[in-house]
Amino acid sequence: MLKVGIDIGGTKIAGGVVDPDGRILEKLRVDTPVDTAALAAAVIDMARHFAAGHEIAAVGVAAAGFIDRDRATVIHAPNIAWRNEPLKATLEAGIEVPVAIENDANAAGWAEFRFGAGRDVDNMVMLTMGTGVGGAIVLDGELFRGGHGIAAELGHTRFTRDGLPCGCGQNGCLEQYASGRALQREANAIADGGGIGRALAALREEKGSISGPAVSRLVLAGDPGATEALRRVATALGEACGGFQAVLDPELFVIGGGVAQLGEDLLAPVRLAYETSLPGYGDRPVAEFAIAQLVNDAGLIGAADLAGAEG
Repeated sequence: MLKVGIDIGGTKIAGGVVDPDGRILEKLRVDTPVDTAALAAAVIDMARHFAAGHEIAAVGVAAAGFIDRDRATVIHAPNIAWRNEPLKATLEAGIEVPVAIENDANAAGWAEFRFGAGRDVDNMVMLTMGTGVGGAIVLDGELFRGGHGIAAELGHTRFTRDGLPCGCGQNGCLEQYASGRALQREANAIADGGGIGRALAALREEKGSISGPAVSRLVLAGDPGATEALRRVATALGEACGGFQAVLDPELFVIGGGVAQLGEDLLAPVRLAYETSLPGYGDRPVAEFAIAQLVNDAGLIGAADLAGAEG
């Protein structure tokens, strides 16, 4: 039974035909329209394109934002003008097969649980380090959505009282300290201080800014300033994971997003901060840490796999 997964990003819509084993049989990417009506039309057109060549049972659509428990309505989206948007009904009117809407981090986390780094465990937390910090929770083999469907917004747990302002309207959220954007901010701060920040300062002088990929390249080259920037961000993430362990007790934390491409350079300081933040460390079971395996395809694979399933 084939399904379509469509992952709506800020700049690109990625879609694919996915088989029951999580394999992508056909894939397509288009630019994300700014207008919401044009965006819905683009999703419909993509689904119809796939249906013309495959027998499709359902369509799953992943998008950033708060999705209701029925997986039908986008309550709030941070980067698209959707407010209580009945997206499921809109899309089903044009696609003519069952449609399910899912939070993008939930979809990616589910894909990793089913087909990626988490396929051998029953309890898993995924944290995605991108522009912000996305979260997904799987407990006893089930995706945890909460009473209103919008659980697992782990990047918006308060990490620091009276901390940095967040786009969600609060202050001190984890994503302000443990995201790709936070890595850039820390790199700039270190560049301003001289000393170990000399290479970062030179990069900024040459390029006009310090990008996340540039910081990653300097980390891999062993630059002390970039390594310190990564340590600060990884420490924030690891400390938060100690708290998540106390509440959720997962067997595994899966780390995804652009920063996760640093692999063990990221995980080593994350583990250290986790261990020093974990209640009862040394006398209790601890979680493993792993890098996400499905990378940019996770959202569409997870959305497809969840489509047509019981909510």
